[in-house]
Amino acid sequence: MASLPVRILKEYAQEEKGEHARMSSFVGAIAIGDLVKSTLGPKGMDKILLSGSGEHQNVQITNDGATILKSIGVDNPAGKILVDMAMAQDSEVGDGTTSVTVFASELLKEAERLVGMRIHPQIIYNGYRKALSIAQQALKDVSKESGENLREDLLKIARTTLSSKIISQHKEHFAKLVVDAVLRLKGSGNLEAIQIIKKLGGAMEDSYLDEGFLLEKKPGMYQPQRIENAKILIANTPMDTDKVKVFGTRVKVDSVAKVAELEAAEKEKMKDKVNKIVAHNINVFINRQLIYNYPEQLFADHAIMAIEHADFEGIERLALVLGGEIVSTFDSPETVKYGHCDLIEQVTIGEDTLLRFSGVQLGEACSVVLRGSTQQILDEAERSIHDALCVLTVHVREARTIPGAGAAETLMASAVLSESLKVEGKISFAVEAFARALIQLPTIICDNAGLDSAEIVSRIRAEHAKGNHSVGIDIDNGEMCNVIEKGILESYNVKLCMISSATEAAEQILRVDEIIKCAPRPRAPDRRPC
Repeated sequence: MASLPVRILKEYAQEEKGEHARMSSFVGAIAIGDLVKSTLGPKGMDKILLSGSGEHQNVQITNDGATILKSIGVDNPAGKILVDMAMAQDSEVGDGTTSVTVFASELLKEAERLVGMRIHPQIIYNGYRKALSIAQQALKDVSKESGENLREDLLKIARTTLSSKIISQHKEHFAKLVVDAVLRLKGSGNLEAIQIIKKLGGAMEDSYLDEGFLLEKKPGMYQPQRIENAKILIANTPMDTDKVKVFGTRVKVDSVAKVAELEAAEKEKMKDKVNKIVAHNINVFINRQLIYNYPEQLFADHAIMAIEHADFEGIERLALVLGGEIVSTFDSPETVKYGHCDLIEQVTIGEDTLLRFSGVQLGEACSVVLRGSTQQILDEAERSIHDALCVLTVHVREARTIPGAGAAETLMASAVLSESLKVEGKISFAVEAFARALIQLPTIICDNAGLDSAEIVSRIRAEHAKGNHSVGIDIDNGEMCNVIEKGILESYNVKLCMISSATEAAEQILRVDEIIKCAPRPRAPDRRPC
């Protein structure tokens, strides 16, 4: 009797096995790399990302790898792995999201070629692991500690990071701005203390670092507009006229006088609440929720500055900066932790009026005010500043620099390639493939700048073979140069995270030999009458 096929998976579930599954993973991941490849380097191109439709269409113009990958819808599972890896790189070190995606894609391209040569995936990723350890050691050997030159190295790293961003034309101005902001943190690395405020109008060079903390709110009517030695109560509580808040309750009255009595009772309840707040002996009250006209008037009568509807991120940051805690009940003044600052005053930026908190409890707090002609430019400038801030805070933790402009990648590729000659067996092909993937990064940077990549990269590799490990790409003049002398430095930690994350992601995709798609949830039957 012929054996019948045994079905294990549910109906409509799908599976791909062996070569089909592996090629599906390779194709998806390589397509993601090709998508962002053109944005790599100082001369990389931008992408326009559209979402929504009609009047609600949202337009983003960016060359930030993490933003591009986060905004597109990826259906391929291997592609999603690369997207998650780029997000992890962005949250960990802030920059290198395009590099990590492109490098992982190049590793998989090389792996696809090796699989075609009948080399098993286990051998390939064992070779990649061996090559990664060689590259990491080579990177560590060439890195140098900043020591007393920390500020100068931070400026060089900031210029290198910003050179591939929209604000590259003003990178000197913005490099000083972000370095001053990071050095104010005094090594804490707490980026929550740095607020970025975007204001339309003016030129990008009009952007500046404000040493106070800015809040896009105004005090209430007839309240003090300037407070010195502020004692601040930060709260999250309803300050509308308290109504009967039992759901489904109805109050019936038989005359207008009864309505007036209800309103008077509500006002009295609100007055009691304000009196409890006033009893804290404060002169500034900041609330997460709205403050209606009557309590606003009561605060004005007591000469208290009341600020309403501080958005949640804003009030969380304010509590951190001012050294206070957010409260919702006011019966125990002795347990409340108040915020303090030397001065609260109004300042005007463009056409908008903001509140500046000077002399805050967290002395390193500051605000970066960005100016620009369009919202898209402001959004991209914010992403650029955020990347630079993240890179600099990571560098401050372990202040080691490496040469940039493709020099580090060429150095690692040369080290891996020379070691691959000493490796026996098929694993040597994988080690050599890792070096070829590394050298693709400076090649792509040259291609995106319209340069002769074959000529420039081959000359750079020849210099590295002679031991000149500070030679990289001079994008402006289209030739090789000593990048250390030109001040093109990168953070050791960012580059280390990039090669490690990309190798791990490529290894994870390489190990796949089967893709199983679950059966879709069945739709409920249509019960409408015929």
